[in-house]
Amino acid sequence: MSDTAMTDQTRKVKKRSARPSAFKLLARNQLALVGAVTLAIVILLALVTPILPLLDPDATDPARRLLSPLSDGHFLGTDHLGRDLLSRLLWGTRVSLAVGISASLVAALFGSTIGIVSGYFGGRTDNIMMRGIDMLMAFPYILLALAIVAALGPGLMNALYAIAVVNIPFFARNIRGITVGLSHREFVDAARLSGKGHIRIILSEILPNVMPVIVITISTTVGWMILETAGLSFLGLGAQPPQADLGSMLGEGRKLVTTAQHLSAIPGAMIFILVMSINLLGDGIRDVLDPRLKSGALARPAPMTKIDRSDKGTGVAITDETVLAVDELRTEFVLGDDTYKAVGGVSFHVGKNECVGLVGESGSGKSVTALSLLGLVASPPGTIAGGRVLFDGKDVFDMPENQVRDIRGGKAAYVFQDPLSTLHPLFSVGDQLVEAIRAHNAVSYRQAWAKAVELLGMVRIPNPKNRANNYPHQLSGGMRQRVGIAMALANEPRLIIADEPTTALDVTVQAQILKLMNNLRTDHGTSVLFITHDFGVVSEICDRVAVMYAGRIVEMGTAEQVLNHPAHPYTKRLIDCVPRLGEPDRRTSAIPGLPPAVNDLPTGCAFADRCVRSEDKCRMGEIAFDDLGEGHGVRCIKPMEGSHV
Repeated sequence: MSDTAMTDQTRKVKKRSARPSAFKLLARNQLALVGAVTLAIVILLALVTPILPLLDPDATDPARRLLSPLSDGHFLGTDHLGRDLLSRLLWGTRVSLAVGISASLVAALFGSTIGIVSGYFGGRTDNIMMRGIDMLMAFPYILLALAIVAALGPGLMNALYAIAVVNIPFFARNIRGITVGLSHREFVDAARLSGKGHIRIILSEILPNVMPVIVITISTTVGWMILETAGLSFLGLGAQPPQADLGSMLGEGRKLVTTAQHLSAIPGAMIFILVMSINLLGDGIRDVLDPRLKSGALARPAPMTKIDRSDKGTGVAITDETVLAVDELRTEFVLGDDTYKAVGGVSFHVGKNECVGLVGESGSGKSVTALSLLGLVASPPGTIAGGRVLFDGKDVFDMPENQVRDIRGGKAAYVFQDPLSTLHPLFSVGDQLVEAIRAHNAVSYRQAWAKAVELLGMVRIPNPKNRANNYPHQLSGGMRQRVGIAMALANEPRLIIADEPTTALDVTVQAQILKLMNNLRTDHGTSVLFITHDFGVVSEICDRVAVMYAGRIVEMGTAEQVLNHPAHPYTKRLIDCVPRLGEPDRRTSAIPGLPPAVNDLPTGCAFADRCVRSEDKCRMGEIAFDDLGEGHGVRCIKPMEGSHV
């Protein structure tokens, strides 16, 4: 096997081993880990109880009644009939665990079935099933459980049925809500069109998607069901003498609480330990199974990206005309045992009234770079690991949070790539524009509303007075994108960071938006950092261009230099991928291979494996960013011929 193959195999093994397992994700939540360990110990004791050398839990010995803990032959003492408390506690824990888990599974089975069927079929089926669930929920659940046990008669199995029945609505409501959203998704429609029947769709499409919710619900309700079962036994409606569970032991100890406190304290402590450990573990399971938290971010993202800089850059020269200067910016994501170097030392600047384009394939680090500038990368798991971002000569990362908030949306505005996820679904677009205006200006609501309508007109939204009252879901994708642009323009910022703002727009509106941004630069001296895949946009609006690959800038220069005399092979291949009008015989071809994973970057040039000009020395050591003259630079040891302009 060649050295290259062995290296690739080693990387694959390393990547597989570094992927965080469910246990590792759970272990990061220390409370959940404590709950899991505690519950495991309790369950282990319950499982081995039949083989332990314990006394008969039902054997009475009146001569040795009410012995205190640590008495000879009775580690936890005895009860009022002389029965060994340790033996009864362990056997009672077995019973309580069995009943609680069984009741949860029964409630989950019937409740989830009702929820899935109701949410999937909808209409009359949904109305009939949910009205029945509503009738059950109309009664206080503990009173309903008491009524069921009273009708069936006291007994542990009847208590199990009662607890399961009163918890069916909880499962049904939760699962029905998830299923309603899934039943109208495109993959379900595709399954119907492929000829699948309702049962197959439910089992193969709906159930796998709701299963995590079912597991989470079970894990968070087992503890409560144990408590409810213990409550019924405490009242004498559950386990019947001589059988013991934790609730009946607590009820027996209540009668002698003043003379023998240990009779109630011991089963009470076990109930507390059992329920708390299950609840803590349930919270951890919820975090692990939640698709938004699978990355290991078990905490709410902070309002400002975590900053842990080992260095603050090499020092970048700035002038009075420099609005934004980025110096050796490094942003990393720590997921499990992996560190993803999304931005690996990026440096550039944006001058007054200048538009700088940031170009590269998807995953090259453009959007993370833009988000990092204003501390918008979610933490956890993101971290600013190095470098500086100077806005008007001041380091953003050294500013307190309130100063950064003043810059965001005020002096520097951001146009996000996905307007549907960034606009609030419960507020009209006019109200959201008003909020953006009033957050940075002391104006009345009426004045802000008038300006909001004016902004909607500026971005060519027809009938802006009426559209201002629309909600985001009532607008097309292109109109939502224009609302995002209007919000960025609301406070006449000095810098606009535009993350592919014209992607969802048709050609005519795209031209109008680009003209609007050019007018802002001309009239107000606004600077623009423009992220795009479209070289046509680059040639039309950008003064300078930075080309990114694998988290680093590989070429930078004026638009004319980069587009007409590309120095890096990657830039050349990107340009060759774009068809040109008037050149029907010109062939376009995709770049072979895929960009490297930023958690396993190769040594040397990251583009070497896809480059036809690469040599052995391209894969050895750091590749410096060389100055080609006249502001044109490249990170390559073999620049393209004709690039020195």
